[in-house]
Parts: sequence; structure tokens; C-alpha cells
Amino acid sequence: MKWELDWNDPFTAYLAPFDHLVGDRRTWTTLTETVRGIIGNGSLICQRIATQSPILARVQKGAQRIIRMVTAQTTKRSPELDATHLTAQLRTQAVTHLADTPSAELWLLADGSDLRKPYATAMPYLMQVRALDKSLVPGYRTLTVLGLTPQRRGVLYHRLFSSTAPDFVSEPREVQTALQTVSRAIAPLKARRSVTWLLDSGFDDIAVWRTIWEQDEHLLVRLAHPERLVSLPDGAGGWQAGSIATAREHLPVLAQVASVLTVRKRSQKQAKRQAVTVEIRACPIQVTYETNVRRVGPGERATRTVWVLEVRVLDTTLEPWLLLTDWEVSNATQALRMFQMYRQRWGVEDCFKFTKDCLGWEAVQVLDLEGIRTLVALAWVAAGFLYALGVGLEEESVQLLAKLGGWEPRPNRPPGKMTLTRGLRRLVDLLTTNAFLQAYYQEQGPFPPGLAAFLPSWRPETEL
Repeated sequence: MKWELDWNDPFTAYLAPFDHLVGDRRTWTTLTETVRGIIGNGSLICQRIATQSPILARVQKGAQRIIRMVTAQTTKRSPELDATHLTAQLRTQAVTHLADTPSAELWLLADGSDLRKPYATAMPYLMQVRALDKSLVPGYRTLTVLGLTPQRRGVLYHRLFSSTAPDFVSEPREVQTALQTVSRAIAPLKARRSVTWLLDSGFDDIAVWRTIWEQDEHLLVRLAHPERLVSLPDGAGGWQAGSIATAREHLPVLAQVASVLTVRKRSQKQAKRQAVTVEIRACPIQVTYETNVRRVGPGERATRTVWVLEVRVLDTTLEPWLLLTDWEVSNATQALRMFQMYRQRWGVEDCFKFTKDCLGWEAVQVLDLEGIRTLVALAWVAAGFLYALGVGLEEESVQLLAKLGGWEPRPNRPPGKMTLTRGLRRLVDLLTTNAFLQAYYQEQGPFPPGLAAFLPSWRPETEL
């Protein structure tokens, strides 16, 4: 049994499209072993990554080999092996992956997330970010866009940035770059799919909405500024001045639906997954804006009719969702569609939790900003592989990984990415252990009696 053969089918095939970024075999080996190590160890600490690779663990200073690669010290023949080109290749693969589905809709989930380094002092260009307790700690900001259909998911954009770095202009500029980059990438998909951006309250920004509408795409965004001035229906077929807060006071109920959410009802001490009743209210408003907001040069004044929605989860402590969309919401069917669509936004939160917890991106320790970006990008490459593994529970390989991860088959309870990752990690441990044992046997001969007692059924390759 050899490592290369064990990984040839799923892993090598997944990484093959990244080959054009690499100019020599040594760098290619370091790249593939790094991604394997990230999956196997669940950390971006280079020493721990190296220990999960029988190749890097056997060479001198395997961790330094990873560091030199991500900081471009040993990639003169691989000048495109950096975060920008790695995420561009992820985007290309994601578009191909998303295109291979009959869905008539494509959802784009954008979100910012903080990479927190509360005890770091020497890492470059640290900025202040929010900790979970709302205090400020050193770290970096990231912006990620996922593409989602009912059957597929793919990483379309990722960038790590800091307000103290020399290449930083502003966070709104980072957002605009993400919007435009993703729109260009998915252009081939727009011919037969409607595209909707599902955004949280951090994107309650008319400049964001303007760009999305210019790209002939839709939006569904959670509002943070109910004081925003808009035009409201006057009841006689016209419009009158007001605010979103004013409109909110008179929203008619369009739908009530039974759903299952993780919430705390008023009589409960803690949240749990349970059946709830959701009430959806909505009405049209008009938003007026300048087309050149945050742009150089003259623009025009534009007005667009949109809908404001309030989603209430009844008899719970959950705050109502205040949403805005350019999709028409004038009946129960349309209101229910918006509720179901916005629930998909939680996929981004799940994605970040998965990447932080299972792939350990906050453990990154490199004293070079581009190196940090490249190593975090490699974590997203690893995440993409794990997403690809979970395309269908009916696949035998997925079921095996799930069981290795501790999953017990239950009705309507498929395994999550964390369970699949745990199963894959156990498989990686098995393969790594076997590779080390084979190497020891070839170099040193039979195992010491104390160790051999733990391996009564193990056999060297020559005897298999």
C-alpha cells in the first residue's frame, strides 16, 4: 500500500487543475502534501501540517519547506502559486461545478469573517477585529462568496485583507471588487439561471445594491438601517415620503408557514431545533439613489421599486428579520420563497464554522502577509475537496467516510461536513501510519517486540 496510490482517485483528480500554477515537481509535492496535512491535522500550523505527511515528516525541516513555499521563497518557477491564483482556480472549478446542475436559480452568499489572532504581536499588518465577546483583538478581515444551488456549492471568491496593509484602500472597495469579480466569472451561467445575492446586514449599502442591479442580478439583504428614507405607497396609487421604519409599522401579513429552526421559545431556558410558526409580512417601497455613489465623476438619480419584508418567528426570543429584495413579494407563494431563500444564507455561517473548526484557519502562524493569504487560501482548497466529497449520501465512499466519522444512519439526519472531515482524518491517519510503518520495516527490519504486540495483523508490502 502506497500513499500515492491511495490518493490517486479522489484527491489527485481534485488537485489536478491546480497543476498549471506549479513549475516544478518539488513544489507540486509540497503543495499536495500541504493540503493533505491541512485536512489530516485540521490546523494551519506548518509543523502540524508536516507531521501528517509521510513525505514532509521524513525530510529535514518539513515545516520550513511549507513556509518557504507559501512565502514564495522557493517558487521562482511557480510565480502564480499565491492566494490570488489559487482562489481564481477555485472560482473556475466552482463555476464548472455549479453549471452541471439543472437548477434554474443560483444564489450567491457573500459574507465577511474575522480571522482572530488575540495573542499575536509579531504577525504583519494586524488590525483590530471583533472577538466573540464584542471586544477588539488583533487579526485580519476576510471576504468570501459562495455559489449555491439546491444540489451544489462552490467557492467563488476569497480574500484576506487588513486596514493596515499597504495594498488596502477601503473595505467598500474590497466588497465592490468581490461583486464584480464574481459577476464576470458566472456570466456563462446567467443565460439560463436567475442570480440572487443573499446578504447580511453588513451589506445594507446602496452602493452594493447599485452594483448588483447594474449587473442584472437580484438581491435579498437583511437591513441594518430602518431609518433609511424611502417612498411609501400612499393608498391612492401614488407614493409619499417616509422611512423603512414607518413602512414596517403597516406591513400586511402575507403568509404563515410551519418550519423547523434552532430557537429558544419564550418558555424555554435554551435553544433547540424544533417546530415553529413563521409569519411573513411585506409591502413595496421605492428607493432613490445616485448611480455614482462612491465613484469618481457624475452620475444620475435613479429610483427602483423594491419590497421590504419582516419575518417573525412566533413565540420565540428571536428578533424579527427585516429584509429588502427586488423580487416581487405580493402573495403568500412569493413571501414563502423569500423566507426559504434567505435561510440558505446560513450556509455561509456553516461554511465559516466548518473552515475555522475543522481546518483551523485561525491557527495560522506565518510572519509574512502574502504567506498568510496563501496558507488560508490553501485551507479553502482543502475545504473545496471536502465539499466535493459530500455531493451525495447515496455514494458508497461518502457513507464509509461518514461512518468512520461516527455517523449513525438516521431518517432525515444526513452527516455534515464535520462528520465527513472527521472520517477522512481517521483515514488519513491510517494511511500515514501505514506509510511510516512500511518505511521503518524497510530500513530497520522487524518491529521491536513491544510495538509488534500492537500490530499482530500488520504485514509489509512484500508479504501482501
